[in-house]
Amino acid sequence: MPVIHLTQSMISELTSQGKRRIEYCDKDLAGLFLEVRETGQSTWYFRYRDVNSHTQTTKLGGSIDITLAQARSHAKSLRAEVALGGNPRADEKAAKAVITLDDFFNDHYLAYAKSHKRSWARDEELYRLRIKAVLGNKRLNQITRLQVQNFHASVLNEGLAAASANHHAKLIRRMFNLAISWDMLEKNPASRIQMFEEDNKQERYMNDAQLGNLLEVLRTDSCRSVCLITMFLLATGCRLGEVLSATWSQVDKEKRVFRVLASNSKSKRMRPVPLNFTAITVLNQLDSEGVHDNLFINKKTKLPYVSIAKVWDKLRKKAGLPHLRLHDLRHQAASHLINSGSSLYIVQQILGHSDPSVTQRYAHLSMKSLNDASDNASAIIKGAMKQEVPVVV
Repeated sequence: MPVIHLTQSMISELTSQGKRRIEYCDKDLAGLFLEVRETGQSTWYFRYRDVNSHTQTTKLGGSIDITLAQARSHAKSLRAEVALGGNPRADEKAAKAVITLDDFFNDHYLAYAKSHKRSWARDEELYRLRIKAVLGNKRLNQITRLQVQNFHASVLNEGLAAASANHHAKLIRRMFNLAISWDMLEKNPASRIQMFEEDNKQERYMNDAQLGNLLEVLRTDSCRSVCLITMFLLATGCRLGEVLSATWSQVDKEKRVFRVLASNSKSKRMRPVPLNFTAITVLNQLDSEGVHDNLFINKKTKLPYVSIAKVWDKLRKKAGLPHLRLHDLRHQAASHLINSGSSLYIVQQILGHSDPSVTQRYAHLSMKSLNDASDNASAIIKGAMKQEVPVVV
């Protein structure tokens, strides 16, 4: 362990002197040494005693990466830290003890999500398909904001919609927020990631002829259960999940109300949905009352429906509406409410929007009703103008 006056020019000339490794200690800065191996590789280290008088060694970096001056500067900073009671080696070990994002997701986040989110399966899919490959093997404290930002952009560049790219970034942000709340991390690298502007508020409305075609298919098609589910969606404006999980205990036909449970509601709040004549007619055609808990039962499996995607695809094509989505029936129900004179507030309550801004997407329909009312007022004025004004003598 020779102690020498190290200079930058001699670094590349030092050898292991035939040994497997040798340490060259810097005479000008106690604790700093250069380890040279027989392979020719050389690395800077700093040796010190911690508060318990135990000898500790921490790696500074390879001689090809940092100069002698940089190594001395780093070693001086560590000496000052040690003098104040710090322990760089302990901090280094603690940093390496932080788990990877993959371990965090599988061992901590997923179990939490399953008990707190109905959409946990979607989170699992987002992580498994894209996030895992890019960030999964990194420790939580190694992931930077730039890495998250670059990943966010790469999802969009892959061809996915802005909303899909944002879902990935929001999941990452959510995971880090939980890690912080569980005292596993101090900072969230995804906290200030700017989301892409989303233009996914697409609604498809049927005109009278298209609605008539769909209703004719729903009235005559042999897949009666799915046809009735579709009619109930159109009549109530409920979400598909709310209807497929609906039970008879949620229905009061006398008071004409269907209570969507908080556990099935997207807003996580119970909401009453009025049952109009069409909805009551659907309920009266079901043969599950008094026999099964759920309203809509698959006659083949004798179990509640989980999905109706295949049958719905057949029905919409038969009606000449191949691009009509089941969720569009919810928009159609909203348009019927507004065109019949209902306010946006009433639509918000029936559809269960927790944020009024969501209901504002139907404002253009509301304006049509207002314009119609205004035109009626104008017609009254015009009618009055045509009448002869009596002459007062």
